[in-house]
Formats: sequence, structure tokens, C-alpha cells
Amino acid sequence: MIEHTGHRKVAVVTGANKGIGRAIAERLAAQGTTVVVGARDLRRGEDTAAAVRAAGGDAHAVTLDVTDPATAEDAAKWVEERFGHLDVLVNNAGITGSGQVSPNDAHDQVPSSVDLDMVRAVFETNVFGVIAVTNAMLPLLRRSPAPRIVNVSSGAASLAIAADPDGPLAGLLASAAYTPSKTALNALTVQYAHELRRDGILVNAADPGFVDTEINNHSGYLTPAQGAAVMVRLATLDAGGPTGGFFNADGPVPW
Repeated sequence: MIEHTGHRKVAVVTGANKGIGRAIAERLAAQGTTVVVGARDLRRGEDTAAAVRAAGGDAHAVTLDVTDPATAEDAAKWVEERFGHLDVLVNNAGITGSGQVSPNDAHDQVPSSVDLDMVRAVFETNVFGVIAVTNAMLPLLRRSPAPRIVNVSSGAASLAIAADPDGPLAGLLASAAYTPSKTALNALTVQYAHELRRDGILVNAADPGFVDTEINNHSGYLTPAQGAAVMVRLATLDAGGPTGGFFNADGPVPW
């Protein structure tokens, strides 16, 4: 049933059953937001939601595979029936295409020898999946007094930084899948921000930093909670906050 006694802040986080997504869900819930844990595996999503509730937060799980638009539509219907609106969407779900390896070991990403099917799979999740979920949730976001969309990107997505032969990314292997998918996600973020600015929907991309998660075989040096901080900040921006930007914990990141 829809709650009519005051406005209850609700957030959907994709890929929220582990890693950065789970940390985002935990931090938002700790601030009083009701969190919907989107997960491909509902059992794992329910385990995460139960842990959030045990810590004093309010969380629920839904099946949400970003590569399956039908599950995005079903999740949106579930949120509508339960809450009637959505305040925050964090598009966190993502894959590298290389499995659980550090960026320095992702030799299968090198452009001259990459498998095109792998590139397509990465874009399906990291770019097309964001479009599918965002469009499914937009009608609910339009009902919020302060709607926010946060797309989880990567510092590697910065063309300015990546193009610098002496820059911090110069030592990484070239990538034709993961890195370009996040650059495309940044471009998509700008386009959504352009379209939705007039509706008061703030849309931004975030670089969590090099976080210790399964996706990089736990080679990162930041905790998931540290990585989640910038996403939570962007998810809770005031009305005068930025839109169409790319940020990390220290501030704006060059495109």
C-alpha cells in the first residue's frame, strides 16, 4: 500500500547485494531512506536487505537484472505499488567483462585483440542497462519533490586523464570494453541531465575510486563504504546542487 502520511524518501540501488552497491544501500538507509535493493539473485538481495534492517534501516529486495528490461519494469511496478514514488536511483550495477581481475591483469580488454562479444556484453550492462532502468523508474522519480539519479562511473572513464601519457592512468592496460563503457556512461549522464534539468531531476556520474571489491579481485585500496560516500552525497544533493557533472570524493573530475 502507498503511504499517505508524509513523504517517505525511497531509493533504488542496482547491483546492491554486495560491494559498493551494498555500501550505498547501507549508508542511505542509515540516513533514514527506505532502500530497495536491486539484485539479479533475489535471495542475495533479501540477505542484504535483512542485514540493513538488522542494523536499524529500512530495506527491501527486488529482482532486477539490468540486462532484462522486463525485470526493470516489474521492479518499477513494485515500487509504485508499495510507495507510489521514487526519490533516488543509483545505477550501480556494472561488469568489467574480464571477471575478477585487477585492471593490470585484464589483458583480454586490449583493443587490438578484444572479443567483440565481450565488448557488447559490457555495454549491455554498463550502458544499455542504465537506460533501461532509468527509463523504467523515471515516472516514479517525477513524483518526487527532489529526484536524484547517480550513475556509478570510474576514474578511468575520463578522456582527459586517460589521454595524458604521463598521467595516473598511463600504466594501465588499454581497454576496449570496460573503460569505454564508462566513458559512454558519462556521456549518457550529460544527456539525461540536459533533458531532465527542467524537471528538477539532478543527474550526475560518480567515480568511487579504486575500491576493494570482487570486480577487481580485491586489489583496491578503498573500502566499499569509502567508495560509496560520493554516490550518497550526490544522491542527497540540495535543490541547488549540480547536474550533468562527474565527481569523485575530492570534487569534479575532468571529462
